[in-house]
Order: sequence, then structure tokens, then C-alpha cells
Amino acid sequence: MSQRILVVDDEPDITALVAYHLAKAGYRVSTAASGSDALKAAREERPDVVVLDLMLPGVGGYDVLQELRNRPETRDVGVILLTAKREEPDRIQGLSLGADDYLTKPFSPAELVLRVQALLRRLSSPAVTGGSVLVVGSMSIDRAAHRVSVDNREVNLTATEYKLLVTLVERRGRLQARSQLLETVLDAQPDIQTRTIDMHIQRLRTKLGADIGSLIETVRGFGYRFAADRGSRNK
Repeated sequence: MSQRILVVDDEPDITALVAYHLAKAGYRVSTAASGSDALKAAREERPDVVVLDLMLPGVGGYDVLQELRNRPETRDVGVILLTAKREEPDRIQGLSLGADDYLTKPFSPAELVLRVQALLRRLSSPAVTGGSVLVVGSMSIDRAAHRVSVDNREVNLTATEYKLLVTLVERRGRLQARSQLLETVLDAQPDIQTRTIDMHIQRLRTKLGADIGSLIETVRGFGYRFAADRGSRNK
């Protein structure tokens, strides 16, 4: 494998453990022990995935995540939060800021490797079949270029958000259970972290704006559905 993984943690034992298992799986691994070093390494090395602790000296993990998402050169990097913060508000904040996945300590190194592999599959997944451009109202999805625009303004989505949007639009009018979206979009088992989907939906709606975001309908107790009555078409 040629993918590069950046591991960011201020605990040397954790860093060494994570780096060992990722290197054993065939990835090129670099490390950083602070938020400022992580941002510098991300700019210079352009990793495919960042495994990021939240409790870092100096620049904290949330700030690192936000900066990664704000910078054009790093906004598409995959981010997995690996942290001792276990409470739901912490998970919600991390996912709302654009993290692709969230894993709490103590953790299984084997599970972490599997999550990295799943995220890399999402990042490198080919464009879906069908017409190259899908238009829904004022939104255009260029599936060949993996780009989304609303009112001719490009919307910066993470790989997870993009795949979630395309999945919902491709299946518009049909209910998608949270567990189904977990399996399709996150490559996750259907019995874990269904709340993760809710956080990605919330962030996706915000990025798309009120008009298009409102087309992602919540079916309480079940999941989500993209409204089918907005003149969708392939081009």
C-alpha cells in the first residue's frame, strides 16, 4: 500500500502502538505529538488519513480538525478521532466539525486498522454509475469529479458527507434506515453508532443550505429519505 497515515497523540505509548499496527498493515506512518506539529505535518506530507487525539498540548484536537477542514489543501483528508472523551456531546462536536469517524480509548488496534481501511475505501471509491451530473433543483452533483454545487457555489464536503448525499439522492423517495446507511456509507456494522449518521446528516444539511437541506427528510424512529419531488435528472 502507498497510503500515508498521520498519527497525532501526545502519549508516546499510544502513538507507538497505533503506528506499529498501521505499519504492520502496510501503510506509511508518520507521527506528531502536538496540534501545531500535526498541522505542519498535514500541510507538508499530505496524508490520506489523520488519526487524531483530542486532548493535545497547545492547539487542541478540535481546533486541529477545524483547521484541517478549513484549508483547501487538507479539507479532503480523512480524519478519525481517537480519544478518551467518551461522552455524547464530545462525539457530536467532533462529527459536527467534520470528523469521518470517532473511536474511544481504550481501543482495539485491530478495529482501528479496519476503520482506517474502511475510510480509505470511501475516499477512493469510484464515481457511481449513471449520468455523470445529477441535478436536483439548484444543486448539481458531478459524480465524475466528486463535486457538489448549490446555486453555482461549490460546497466543500468530506468524503463521508459526499457519499451520504449521493446515496440518498440516488435512492430519492425511498426510506433509508440508519443501519442501512451505516453499512453503505461508513462500511460499519449495523448495530453500532447509529448516532454517527445523525451527526453527518446535520452537518450535510447545514452545508447544503435551507432549500436543499430541507429535502433530506427525517423519518422518526427509522432513518432518512431524500424528497423525490424536486425535478431530479441526470445529465
